[in-house]
Amino acid sequence: MTLSTIEIYKLLPKTNCKECRTQTCFAFAALMFKGEREISECPYVGKEVVDLFKGTAKKVNTVEEDREKFLESLRHRVTQTDLASRAKPTGGIYANNRLTIKIMGKDFSVDSTGKLFSDIHVNPWVAGPFLTYVLETKGVPATGTWVPLRELEGGKDWARLFGQMCEKPLKQVADTYPDLFADMIALFNGKPVDNHYQSDISLVLHPLPYLPMLICYWKPEEELSSELNLFFDQNAEENLNIDRIYTLSTGLVTMFEKIGLKHGVATPCPTD
Repeated sequence: MTLSTIEIYKLLPKTNCKECRTQTCFAFAALMFKGEREISECPYVGKEVVDLFKGTAKKVNTVEEDREKFLESLRHRVTQTDLASRAKPTGGIYANNRLTIKIMGKDFSVDSTGKLFSDIHVNPWVAGPFLTYVLETKGVPATGTWVPLRELEGGKDWARLFGQMCEKPLKQVADTYPDLFADMIALFNGKPVDNHYQSDISLVLHPLPYLPMLICYWKPEEELSSELNLFFDQNAEENLNIDRIYTLSTGLVTMFEKIGLKHGVATPCPTD
């Protein structure tokens, strides 16, 4: 697993204490990304975070380089694909040499050259999962049975990182930004559902037509802290592979963090 500087930075305490002999936590994250520092050199990260980096390479390509190579390979595969035949399995519409799919209620399209189109900005975290979905999804309908990421076939190896990079930061936004779920409904076609697992709020989003996501949030109560968990349909991996599910999920959380920041909400690093 290759994390970007920003992703590494989110795992740090952001105190700028300089005890690692670096001026700022962000600078430390940048050095870590280049393979010049180790996460264990930060005295304030927990064992769980340290364990995430065990066995990782000392030197890696930049995220941008890796992403661009990956996207280029996907675009090439698109040029060799009959997009019209992919409309039904993706839940999309083919017209005017473009296949259009709804992502969070917004139109995203790809043409036969692999070029992407959207009425909104095509974020890097969307492009890879979107193209992978276009090329590989089996179009298997949801069963209605929700499971945590760790219970998906390939999810076990990603579960700890998913908790650190997705669930914890989203919980922090929800804790400090009470209108978060209302915005999810208004902006991203979210659907409130009957409360699952006795949660206070249950909301279903559709990052992709055949990849629903259930968000369950328990509000803080007396001495109990709040809790937030993300769930996927048990057929999720029939429609998108696990690493792209992770990429898409972290991108969504980053977007929700930006919504919180726009409303003046600070989201501390999830290191607890």
